[in-house]
Amino acid sequence: MALFDRTRDSIHKITLPLAAAALAAVLTACTAIPAPAPGVTGSAPASEPASASPSPSESERPTAAPPSASPSPDPGLRPLGWGPEQRDHDVAAAAVSAMSVEEKAGQVLMPVYKGTDPAAQAATIERLHLAGSIIMGDNIPPDANGQANPSAMTAVNKRLSQATRADGRPWPGLIGVDQEGGTVTRLGAPLTEWPTPQSYGAAGNVALARDAGRAMASELAPLGFNLDFAPDSDVTIGPADPTIGARSMSGNPDQAGQLAVASSQGMQEAGVLPVIKHFPGHGSVTVDSHQDLPVQPAGIAELEARDWKPFRAAVAAGVPIIMTGHIAVPALEPGVPASLSAPTYATLRGMGFKGVAVTDALNMGAVNKRYPGGSAAPAALAAGADLLLMPADVGQAHAAIVAAVAAGAVPAARLDEAATRVATMMTWRGRTASSPGAPQGTVPGGSGDTSARASAAAITVLSGQCSGPIAPSGVRIAGGSDQDRARFAAAAAKAGLSIGQGPLVTLVGYAGRPAEGDIAVTLDAPWPLAGSSAPVKIALYGRTPGAFDALVAVLTGKAAAPGKLPAAVGSFPAGTGCS
Repeated sequence: MALFDRTRDSIHKITLPLAAAALAAVLTACTAIPAPAPGVTGSAPASEPASASPSPSESERPTAAPPSASPSPDPGLRPLGWGPEQRDHDVAAAAVSAMSVEEKAGQVLMPVYKGTDPAAQAATIERLHLAGSIIMGDNIPPDANGQANPSAMTAVNKRLSQATRADGRPWPGLIGVDQEGGTVTRLGAPLTEWPTPQSYGAAGNVALARDAGRAMASELAPLGFNLDFAPDSDVTIGPADPTIGARSMSGNPDQAGQLAVASSQGMQEAGVLPVIKHFPGHGSVTVDSHQDLPVQPAGIAELEARDWKPFRAAVAAGVPIIMTGHIAVPALEPGVPASLSAPTYATLRGMGFKGVAVTDALNMGAVNKRYPGGSAAPAALAAGADLLLMPADVGQAHAAIVAAVAAGAVPAARLDEAATRVATMMTWRGRTASSPGAPQGTVPGGSGDTSARASAAAITVLSGQCSGPIAPSGVRIAGGSDQDRARFAAAAAKAGLSIGQGPLVTLVGYAGRPAEGDIAVTLDAPWPLAGSSAPVKIALYGRTPGAFDALVAVLTGKAAAPGKLPAAVGSFPAGTGCS
């Protein structure tokens, strides 16, 4: 039944039309809102003090008419400290207050689906009033060459977005994707291919991270994506970290925070909501939460000094969304995944975070093995989550939330709070996306120069000469994938470097073994270089065409290697590189 057409209740007759009218007024009056700058607070501008009363002698003098009093600040324009304004909250709260429990339960769920046909997912969104959908790799329609088909992807996202509005809600639905760069890339060519996020830590360039975030998002937005589950702000501890690795921008907490904030601000400038992840920190645990539940043994002081610093920086910058990870932290709540732990959400809110808290995917092993039958959804909601990502069965999760509210296990006010936060964010997103100054986006593949610039700034020589040609005329190639070797050969051909004779270059991919040969080159995290016997060790942090161009330029002496290790690699400390 359409949300605005129900007549069973006078609230639905009055409150929801008022909410829709309020949104229309907001959209009519809106202007483009830039991404929030670090340090923005949620307080309204102070009113000017009243003038002092004139003395009797002054009052006797002829004077001009007093100026009109300054108008009071519009309370609807008061920033909330995480992107939206008070007017966005007011519209959302009015609409949510008129929803049924079933509708509210849908607003906090963001599921996944199988295959490239969105029809069943669209029907589920309409039936359960869901917040939207995440797009995974198997949802991306291919073209005749097996590459992503941008026009077909746009049509899929349009259909899913239409489904979110079928019940009459006055805000757009969430259409999200995991697009970090490196190994976590759902949309490949013809979109621009990006190196690993660790490239930005190696480059040590905050402006570059912001440019890259903006460029990546500018290709996603025209396809209908309004949310990217990136950037990753975890602080990696190196090879003992099996999950994050080169997804982490740095092993330095301060640098990780600066770069993650810059990347997220760039994304917002392109019209895509970023997600800072995975609180309370996934880079310092030694179990992969996709498989099982990691336990974080660190105490609060150690977490504050390392894992939580980037999240504090993100909160101070006013980020709209933070993801909680499936990590048990005994210092907060023993044995319970942080994504389902009330003390974890209390800690995050205690940092001043006012935005949407989203769980990591609830179908991951760390949660799904322990919370069957949709039970993870109400548990996470009751603990403090606002948006529940990828439940194993969204129908079960929805029913479990409705039942938990009826039983009092999830307070009705908690569901209202979560649904209103999500709706506030999307009301803001809808308002700014439709404003005259909204970003227009970039054609697929239009950001190759920025990607190549990131790799050229990141490439790091751990051992070997820092100037002049390392391989002046030719090389032999080993390791890597067929595509890696083909891309290396193409870059070499452009630079006049022959293939077949000369030093042996061994390419090492994701989680590869330490390389032999004359020149060892890691294409992902640099950890395998610690055990390599090669006299020349190079960290490339990517396997894009631009990354191989940067590698060949260094090998031929046409460019320096300016990057520095963002985390220690065996005996090579963080900061190692050519000066």
